[in-house]
Amino acid sequence: MSPPPGLGNDKRADGFPGEAELAALRGWYAGLSSRESAAQYLETQKVSGESSRGIIGGIRRQLTRIARQRHRADLVALLDHPANERARHARTVAHAIEALRIAPEPVPRITDDVNLWLSVRAANALYAQDIKTLAQLTVRVPRRRRWWTVVPGLGAQGARQIEVFFAAHPQLTERARELMVSETVQTVVPWERLQVPEELNGTQGTFRGPPSGCTLSADNDYEAVQAWLALHESSATKRAYRKEAERLILWAVLERGRALSSLTTEDATAYRGFLRNPTPRSRWVGPPQTRFSAEWRPFAAGLSPRSTAYALTVIGAMFRWLIEQRYVVANPFAGIKVRGSSRSTPMDEGRVFSEGEWAIIRAIANGLEWSYGWKLAAAQRLRFVLDFAYATGLRSSEFVGATLGQIETDAQGDHWLKLVGKGSKAGKVTLPPLARVALDHYLMQRGVPTTPAMWKPSTPIIADLQANNGQDRITSTRLWSVTKRFFVTSADAIESESPKTAEKLRRASPHWMRHTHATHALARGAELTTVRDNLRHASVSTTSVYLHTDQAKRARQMRDAFGSPNA
Repeated sequence: MSPPPGLGNDKRADGFPGEAELAALRGWYAGLSSRESAAQYLETQKVSGESSRGIIGGIRRQLTRIARQRHRADLVALLDHPANERARHARTVAHAIEALRIAPEPVPRITDDVNLWLSVRAANALYAQDIKTLAQLTVRVPRRRRWWTVVPGLGAQGARQIEVFFAAHPQLTERARELMVSETVQTVVPWERLQVPEELNGTQGTFRGPPSGCTLSADNDYEAVQAWLALHESSATKRAYRKEAERLILWAVLERGRALSSLTTEDATAYRGFLRNPTPRSRWVGPPQTRFSAEWRPFAAGLSPRSTAYALTVIGAMFRWLIEQRYVVANPFAGIKVRGSSRSTPMDEGRVFSEGEWAIIRAIANGLEWSYGWKLAAAQRLRFVLDFAYATGLRSSEFVGATLGQIETDAQGDHWLKLVGKGSKAGKVTLPPLARVALDHYLMQRGVPTTPAMWKPSTPIIADLQANNGQDRITSTRLWSVTKRFFVTSADAIESESPKTAEKLRRASPHWMRHTHATHALARGAELTTVRDNLRHASVSTTSVYLHTDQAKRARQMRDAFGSPNA
């Protein structure tokens, strides 16, 4: 049977199915079997030995491939369904076909899979050599003569077809130059050691402002960010801001193949997701190390919603300043929101030690030197860290920076620790009896006088174990590492008896002691404003996240109020 008038082998130049093939596909969706549809519409085109089911499936695959080439993931989802669900998808597929028919001509992107644009044979040969994207292929084609000889199964003819394809799309080769650093750099290193090609250092950033109007002498993005960091005198603030700026620059160069000053709003949205789940983890995530270590990584874990919101706030402020200096003309992070970052939600109780858990932690700490092999000085210091941090709620950066000269006694005999905290704000923290007793014991163990009049003001409250007469302070990184080691030791000790608590301890960090301090103080009757002032929060609403409902008490009272109905 001949196809109806007007239906023939009329495929377009871009490979879009002809009317006869589309008619056969519509007939199949209308309920005809593959054989019936092919016989009615494609009899003159059917190749001997080719199954009708294969023909219909090929038309569907052809349309799906075109949808992928046009980067229409929505249409791919409509076309890619099980054959036995054709009746349910008939109407949506018809709309998808019409949308593809009028869609703009496909333009290859550097991130496309090679099988979208090359023959099946060529794609399979490239796959075997772990060349899966046009980016990976592009950087190899122009680099050497007879490049294809190292790709078994490709051959001179297949290579020539690939070269013709790239010659027709020169933008791919240009974009590949930007991505070469992503393909060659396997290890993330601190930004001062990163070798960035000129294409990615921001010299020619897409959103750079006119040099004649810029107030900075910076030639590239790194220098511009360093100028921004230099504005901040607080070492803690500068360190925190540097961490966020460094993470962004490393990600922009290594993962996106873009300069900081070329980032788009789409890049900013992608970075928000990356902060929550840095991948690949082996490249981006690891335990804290010094910047000189080969094991250094920018992340210890994915960020929480609040930490993500903080990171984006810092980055947004940086871009606003760069705009004010006319270094860039746009802020890609403007308007980026983070769900779940509100401070009004209660602190996750999973990041707070209960009274019982804290008792277990202190009991394990008491036996570190004889039960767990810790050196005496290290065990003594760890016990002091636990008690002093728990009693005061100090941030780690404040703790390691504190000296004996910052302790004072008022007219009422109360002891205070004066410090400069977050945001360079001066404040003071009360030293309750637990903190004072822990400090006296620790000073005696170090051989430092306990009488304030005999103190050397510059003596650090926490000393490095190798300190020169107790005058060298421990670093924040070292404190984090020592505390994490203790939490892991504690987890191992109680694993068999309390696996849930053990898992919680393995997630714990030094900052949990600040959370625990605030939660226990409020639970024991301290006023909200008192805890706010000791934590040096700007608002009571910030401190109120530590107000936890006693769930057992709540459940009991509701059970009493709404008991079972009388029989």
